[in-house]
Amino acid sequence: MIKERIISLDLLRGFTIMMMVLVNNPGNWGNIFAHLEHANWHGCTPTDLVFPFFIFILGAAIPLSILSKVLNQQNFLKILTRSLRIISLGLFLGFYGKIEILDLDGYPLLISKLIITGIVAYALLGNFKPKIKLSLVLTLFFIFIFLAFSGITAYSDVRLPGVLQRIGIVYFFTSLVYLKTEIKEQIIIVLLLLIGYWASMTLIPVPDFGPANLDKGTNLAAWTDNLLLKNHLWSFSKTWDPEGILSTIPAIANGIIGLLVGQLFNSSLTKKEKSIKMFGSGLALVIVGLIWNEFFPVNKSLWTSSFVLYTAGFATLFLAILYYIIDIKGYKNWTTPVLVWGVNPMIVFFLSGILPRVLSSIKVPNPAYIIGNLNDISEKIGLQDYLNRFCIAPYFEEPKIASLIWALLNILFWSIVLWYFNKKKLFFKV
Repeated sequence: MIKERIISLDLLRGFTIMMMVLVNNPGNWGNIFAHLEHANWHGCTPTDLVFPFFIFILGAAIPLSILSKVLNQQNFLKILTRSLRIISLGLFLGFYGKIEILDLDGYPLLISKLIITGIVAYALLGNFKPKIKLSLVLTLFFIFIFLAFSGITAYSDVRLPGVLQRIGIVYFFTSLVYLKTEIKEQIIIVLLLLIGYWASMTLIPVPDFGPANLDKGTNLAAWTDNLLLKNHLWSFSKTWDPEGILSTIPAIANGIIGLLVGQLFNSSLTKKEKSIKMFGSGLALVIVGLIWNEFFPVNKSLWTSSFVLYTAGFATLFLAILYYIIDIKGYKNWTTPVLVWGVNPMIVFFLSGILPRVLSSIKVPNPAYIIGNLNDISEKIGLQDYLNRFCIAPYFEEPKIASLIWALLNILFWSIVLWYFNKKKLFFKV
């Protein structure tokens, strides 16, 4: 059975991936417009919506992609393989900068790393027979885990949590929930996850720190991360991770809420009734999230329960609006530039994380060093830094505008690449 493709869902995915590239690739991290930055701690900016939107969309796509709602060996292995492929792509992003090969340095090392990247990308995104897919991903996954805990100095502090890792975990559990439960049970699971996480974070005392709290580094989620993944956490914090272990639990609720919406597409309701129900549900989720914010603040790094409801509500609202415009009213002519992103998200997710690292590894003469001949200025700088400082920034008085231009150029670049892939019918799926 072939299920109807929901164009509005692909479009929402496309917008989300574009926004991800925009906020992850400023020309200068010190010059960013406020709306393109994450909230410092409590609160939610447009940038904070990107990650939960992607998880919501992933959940919504499950009922549309899994053809038989039965948990058999074939479906389980397919789900496990896809989850591990997503997780392993994320792990490799963490390992990329740590790769050491004998005494190689400079361009020989860069070329070697690019060859390894190509091999890993082919193994994790290539279209093989199911058994080969599973064998390849299990091999790579266990290699990454072995290296992380092998005692090899280069990998002793490699980050293990991450965006793709969380997405893979959420996909695994959300898919199993879909296959084993019905809608009422799924709602109950969401409530249990959100209430249970709230109770854990606000009622359980934190060992070594004292009473339950929601402060940076001293809350229960941070303590859990440091206990189980010490030395393998976010480099900016060292002792906790915004994609850590405990905070991944409520993220599963984002996926299940998306799942609930996805099942609505398969219902017998008319398209108009589906749109109205989505809009009403989204509005209710946002309101409840704002109310809960008064007691359990909206916080992306902690992925609080209020954050789940608030962001899932906005994702549902956006999807309802797009569904009405595109799938009901039929205004589709303008969608192609965004759809090419929505139908090929994983290749951009992965390679847009590699590209900045590659550009920074390509060293070019530093004009400031040549002109000033100053000892405290590097003789060479990374190509990305060079392009921003000497090819873009001089043309703009406002540094934030120059920084934004680089991010927009990234979107233009990937739009051209994805247009080519779409034209050649090249779709990269995990």
